[in-house]
Amino acid sequence: MSHEHVSNTKRIWLVFGLLSVVTTVEVFLGIVKPEALHMNNFLSMNILNWIFIILTIFKAYYIVWAFMHMEGEKSGLRWAVVAPVIFLVSYLLFILLIEADYVFEIFKNATIKWNF
Repeated sequence: MSHEHVSNTKRIWLVFGLLSVVTTVEVFLGIVKPEALHMNNFLSMNILNWIFIILTIFKAYYIVWAFMHMEGEKSGLRWAVVAPVIFLVSYLLFILLIEADYVFEIFKNATIKWNF
């Protein structure tokens, strides 16, 4: 019984390169803050924040995909791991956005203004 060693060096560099490019784009957008993205809103939040959220979720999913070796698993196991995370992160974002908008409206319309 012989086992052949397979080098994953190319795969590691590919994952490193992709995650580095996504992180570089995030840092660049965070430093530059393009006005077209920063000053326009979509669903009560500026487009730049949506881009950050989407890129961060992409990086998290890709890390799970590559480093937890999910690409080689059956579809059922992949969904059993990923679906609860997608649901919980979406739920967390929904709650945070609704509550933040509520607090913003309270302070905007209150007699006591932003004193904190």
